[in-house]
Amino acid sequence: MRTEEPIRASERAIAFEGLRKTYVGPKGRRVEAVRGLTLTIRRGEFFGLLGPNGAGKTTTIGVIAGLVKPTGGRALVFGMDAVRDYRRVHKLVGVMPQEEALDSWFLNVREILIYNAGYFGIPPREARRRADALLRRFDLWDKRKSQVNELSGGMKRRLMLAKALIHDPEILILDEPTAGADVALRRQLWTLMRELNAQGKTVLLTTHYLEEAEELCGRVAILDRGELVAVGPPEELTKRVGGDVVELELDALPSALGSDKLKALAAKSGAALQDGRLVLPGTLEDPKVLEILSELARSGVKIRAIHARRSRLEDVFVELTKGLKS
Repeated sequence: MRTEEPIRASERAIAFEGLRKTYVGPKGRRVEAVRGLTLTIRRGEFFGLLGPNGAGKTTTIGVIAGLVKPTGGRALVFGMDAVRDYRRVHKLVGVMPQEEALDSWFLNVREILIYNAGYFGIPPREARRRADALLRRFDLWDKRKSQVNELSGGMKRRLMLAKALIHDPEILILDEPTAGADVALRRQLWTLMRELNAQGKTVLLTTHYLEEAEELCGRVAILDRGELVAVGPPEELTKRVGGDVVELELDALPSALGSDKLKALAAKSGAALQDGRLVLPGTLEDPKVLEILSELARSGVKIRAIHARRSRLEDVFVELTKGLKS
C-alpha cells in the first residue's frame, strides 16, 4: 500500500488513519471492503477517489457521511472523529449520492429543499431563502412547483446537487455525479463543481469516468481491493507508465539509425524500436526529441509519419488495478 506525503494538521479537511471495514455476509463469510486506508485530503482541494467496482470507494465515503461504522482505524473531518463527533461532522458534509434520493412524491421541488434543510436545524425562513437561491442558481426556478417525476434527468441531477448544498457544507462528496449524463449535462455539472470548489469548498469526487478525474481533480487516489495503490496529481501518476511518447515511422528501419551520432542521440534520449517504429520519450516540444528529428533530417532519413501519444490516467488505472473492469 502506498501513502502520500504528510500534510500539516491545519491543512487537513479529511484524514483516514488506518481505516478498515469488514462486512460479514451469509454463512459468516467475511469481506474486507477497506484495508488500512491512510489518506489525507487538503482543505479546498478537488480530490478524486478512483477504483474498480468493489475497491472500497462507497464504503470509504460512507464513513465520512455517517452511513458506515468502521471496523478499525478512524476518519477525521477537520480533526473531528466522523463517528464520535457525528452531529458536528454531519453539518460540515454534503453528499450527492449516485442513486436518485429526492425524498418524496408528494413534495414539490422547492419543498424538497426546504424540508431537507430542517434536518440541519435551519429555521424555516432561512430555509426558504436558501432554497430559492439554489433553485435560481441551478436553473430550476421555473420548476419550483413541479413534482420530481415531472423533471428531466438533468434537472434531477441539479436538484440533488442543490439538496446536498442546502446547509452550505464545507465538504461536498459527489458519488458518480455524472453517471448516465449526456455530454451537455456532464459539462454543465463540471462547471458547477468547479465553481463550488473555487468558492473554497473541499470536493471529494468518485467517478468511473477517468477523463472527468483528469479534467477536474488536482489529486486522485486509486483504490484496489480496499487498499490504496497510488495517490498524487494525475499528471504525475501518468509518468509511472512511461509518460508521453513520440512515435516515428521511418523508412528502412533499423538501417535508418546507422550513423554513430544518431545512435548516440537515440541512446541518450531513451529511444527504442517497437513494432517497426522509433519511440521517443517526451513531447514534440522536448529538446531531445527535436534534436533527433533534426538529425534524422540531416541524415536524409525519410519520416513517413509522426504520432504524439499522451499517457492518460486510464493507462495508470489499468496498470495498477491489473486491468480490472470498472
